[in-house]
Amino acid sequence: MPPERLSDTHREALAEILAGSLAGTIPEGTERRIHGRTALPGKATAVVGMRRAGKTTFVHQLRGERLARGAPRARLPYVNFEDERLVGLDGRHLGFLLEEYGRRVADEPASGPVLWSFDEIQLVPGWERFVRRLLDAGNVEVVVTGSSAALLSREIATAMRGRAWEVAIFPFSFAEALAHRGMETPADAGFLAAPERTRLERAFLDWLAAGGFPEAQRLDEGARRQLLRDYVDVAMLRDVVERHQVSNVSGLRWLVRHLLGNAAGTFSVEKFHATMKSRGVAISRDTLHQLLGHVEDCFLVRTVWMETASERQRMVNPRKTYPVDPGLIPIFDRSGRTNLGHALETAVLIELERRRSVVTYVRTASGFEVDFLAREPDGSAHLIQVCADASAVETAARELRALQEAQQEHPRARPWLLTLTRDGAPADAEGVTVQPAYQWMLSGPSADAAQT
Repeated sequence: MPPERLSDTHREALAEILAGSLAGTIPEGTERRIHGRTALPGKATAVVGMRRAGKTTFVHQLRGERLARGAPRARLPYVNFEDERLVGLDGRHLGFLLEEYGRRVADEPASGPVLWSFDEIQLVPGWERFVRRLLDAGNVEVVVTGSSAALLSREIATAMRGRAWEVAIFPFSFAEALAHRGMETPADAGFLAAPERTRLERAFLDWLAAGGFPEAQRLDEGARRQLLRDYVDVAMLRDVVERHQVSNVSGLRWLVRHLLGNAAGTFSVEKFHATMKSRGVAISRDTLHQLLGHVEDCFLVRTVWMETASERQRMVNPRKTYPVDPGLIPIFDRSGRTNLGHALETAVLIELERRRSVVTYVRTASGFEVDFLAREPDGSAHLIQVCADASAVETAARELRALQEAQQEHPRARPWLLTLTRDGAPADAEGVTVQPAYQWMLSGPSADAAQT
C-alpha cells in the first residue's frame, strides 16, 4: 500500500510540473484531424492510442485552441505522469494538485472552466476517483490520455461509471502526413493535372512505406526501422509485460512477430497454438487469448471479425489482423515482397477506425471475401474491397463479383473498390464506386480538429 502522506519528493515534483504548465509555452505540432466530437459536457475526454502516435500533441492542440478562443493561460493546467519523479504516486495524493493550483491562481479572476489535462494517467493507481471528484466539483473539463485501450474499455467503463468520452489517436493519416510535410491537400483529388496527380501518388506511396508515426517522418530507412522496432519493443514491455505482469515474454514475442509479419492475414489461436507446440514453445491457449487481447488493447494490433449474426459463428471463424500502421509491415514481414496490397489494406482499415466505423469482413455463401463491411456512426454502410491493381480483366472480375455477391446479402451497403493508383482501376465497374485509395481518404467525411 502506498503511504497516505504525500512525500516531499512528490510534493515538490507536482508543484514544479504544475507551475511549468501554467507559465510555459504550449507546444505546437501538426494539427490532428479528428472525426466527430472531442468532448461531451460532464464527461472526461479519454484520449487513447498507441505510444508515440501523437496523443500528447493532440492534448496540447486542445489547450492551444482554448487559448486562442480567449481562455486565460492559468485555466489550462497540464500534468504528465510519465515524469520519473512521480513514480509511486497514488490517486489519493492527487488532491494536492487542486490545493497547489488554488494557491497559484488565488489572485486570478474566475473566467470559464478549468481544462485539466493529465497525460498517461493510468500510471497512477486510483486516478479514476480523483477524476470523478473533479467532474463532480463543476466548472472543470478533464482530458486524460493513456497508451492502452483498457484505459477506456475496462477502467473507465467501470470506475468512471459512464462519464468518459473516447477519442482515439492513430499515427498520421495521409492528409495529416501531407500537412506535416508542408504539402497542400487538393480540394478534389479526383480532378488533378497529370503532374499534380503524379506528385500526390508519389507522396502516397512514400506514406504507405514509411507509415504515419510522427517521429518517423522524413527519416532514412535504417533509422526509421530502428525507431519503429523500438516502439514495438516498448509497447510490449511497458503496455503488456509490466502492465499485465506477463511472464511468458518469449510467447509474446512470437505472437507479435507473427501478427505484424502477416498483415491482413487470418489468425486463429488454435492454429497458432499448434504451430508453437510443434516448435517446442510452451504456451497455453488461454495465455494466447490473453496476449492477443493485450496487444490489441495497447493498439499495436487491430483485429477484424467476420460479419455474422451468430455469435458462435463469429467465435469459430478466424479474425483478420493488422498492424496499427503500415510502416510496421516491412520490418516484420520476412517474405521479401514489397506487399503494397497489405499496406494499402492496412491503411484503409485504420482510416475506417479514424472515422469511428464499426468494421467486419464478409465471406459470402459462395466463399468470396470482401475486405471490409464498415458501418459509420451516421448509420450508413459500405462494402469495401481493396486491390492495389485491378486493371487486369481477370482480377477486376474477381473483385467485382465478390462485391456483387456481398451486396446481395447486404443490400443497403454501398460497394467500393479502392486501388493504389488511378491506373490500377478496372475499365468497367458498373454499380461499384471505384477510386484510388488516396482519393477516398482525402474526400471522406469532414474532420473537425476540435469539435467540442
